[in-house]
Amino acid sequence: MGDFVQLLIIGLLGGGIYAAVGVGFGLVWGVLNIVNLAHGALVIIGAYLTWQTFTAWGLDPFLTLPIDAVALFVLGYAVQRGVINRIIRAPLLFTFLLTFGLNLIAVNVLLLVFKSDFRSVTTSYSGAGLELGGIVLPYIRLAALGIALLMAAALAALLSRSRIGLAIQAMAADRDAAQLVGIDLRHAYAVTYGLGAACAGVAGGLIAMIQAITPTAGEPYTLQAFVVVILGGLGRVSATVVGGLAFGLIEAFGQSIPGSGSVFANAIAFGVMVLVLVTRQQGLMGRLR
Repeated sequence: MGDFVQLLIIGLLGGGIYAAVGVGFGLVWGVLNIVNLAHGALVIIGAYLTWQTFTAWGLDPFLTLPIDAVALFVLGYAVQRGVINRIIRAPLLFTFLLTFGLNLIAVNVLLLVFKSDFRSVTTSYSGAGLELGGIVLPYIRLAALGIALLMAAALAALLSRSRIGLAIQAMAADRDAAQLVGIDLRHAYAVTYGLGAACAGVAGGLIAMIQAITPTAGEPYTLQAFVVVILGGLGRVSATVVGGLAFGLIEAFGQSIPGSGSVFANAIAFGVMVLVLVTRQQGLMGRLR
């Protein structure tokens, strides 16, 4: 029973990272209809910002998360407004190829600046955890889960209660009608992509505290974000959170199978994604579109 509870906790804590990564990806996909292949690169840029501010200024990595969010929002806004917006109404393949190209550019710039060496953020509380009756709760992963949930709640509140959030939702429902009522689509597009990039930056900062990073480490997170959004369902922030937690649980219990590894666990998670697509196309909590 103790092993089961420990696996459950590991899965939920790992799912918090996946939820943080998937929230921004799902927002861009659901609103702009862009499968953003540069999302993993944005995550790693956030991770390197946390590492740089921690090593250069000695700033606690959790305090770097707002810096990551602001910097990535500005970067995402500029990239969308200056590049992606030019083909926003093009077929999906065009945006697919463009974001893939942006991913290659970002990764190679990171390689040029930081080389391919592994970097890590090690603090006095790294590796520490809270022990409760033989159950261990790592402090950083526990905080990461809390931050992911707070970030998702803040994003949901922004979309439902702010003027720009309502404009984004109107644009997602009907772009032409939104433009007819006076919504500046170019600005709304850029804000949406910027918010997605900001969420990716925060997720990257959390990842830098948990594992070593390299410029190419973001590619798996793009695929995992895709699976998370599919599992939870496209169109709702809460659904993405559920998808992230589900992915974390599937991965944790998959790795517990004797003789299995992370590859086998990922295969199980992707198999579950296919099963969800076959039986419930809108995901676990998504809406039919």
